[in-house]
Amino acid sequence: MNALPFEFRGETLHLLPSGALHWPARRLLCVSDLHFGKADRLARSGGPMLPPHDTEETLNRLAQDLAATQPAEVICLGDSFDDLEAARGLGAALVARLTGLMAGLSWTWILGNHDPGPVDLGGSCRSDCRIGPLVFRHIAEPTGTGEVSGHYHPKARITLRGRTLTRRCALLDDRRLILPAYGAYTGGLFCDRLELSDLMGAGAEMLVLGARPIRLPMPRPPLRKARPCAALPHRHR
Repeated sequence: MNALPFEFRGETLHLLPSGALHWPARRLLCVSDLHFGKADRLARSGGPMLPPHDTEETLNRLAQDLAATQPAEVICLGDSFDDLEAARGLGAALVARLTGLMAGLSWTWILGNHDPGPVDLGGSCRSDCRIGPLVFRHIAEPTGTGEVSGHYHPKARITLRGRTLTRRCALLDDRRLILPAYGAYTGGLFCDRLELSDLMGAGAEMLVLGARPIRLPMPRPPLRKARPCAALPHRHR
């Protein structure tokens, strides 16, 4: 397994090629933004029709990571379901597959903005979860420290041998770690967007996913040229 090890808040963490986070010392696996049922939710809302296999693909990926890391604890960092109706509408076969993966593990569902309520699949539902020096939550807080979050689905734009590629990535600085979306069919937000650059400190890095994840400096937004001030309208006195 070609995981990328890195240090964060005094702990050694591993980013897996799938986008999952492994904390070996705690036997913990963390995934963010599974978005189970995305294709179903888009179909219900009149959006674009996607192949209805996203949940199955995500479960396959999760099963492989669980088998490879053998955790005792799993944390899902919110938006595990594309909405609560998707959580309730999983077919019996998918529910059996998911609960089978959960069996025997301490499983925590962190509540997200897509799934703001508990699900009836076992495990515990929490707004956040603190373990040692780290706190796990869905959306990064501006003053957060030792924070592991998701929500933004960060992705990197890199140039390799004259070709521009887009890859999912995690973002890392000395205060926070933002994980990529784990689910199939999830979009993303490029790292040079202000929403992300405003959160990440100087020296932030992208941990870019691939067969062998790599570390690269996080790009900053391009400087915007100041616009000349428009002439103020004349006021009658």
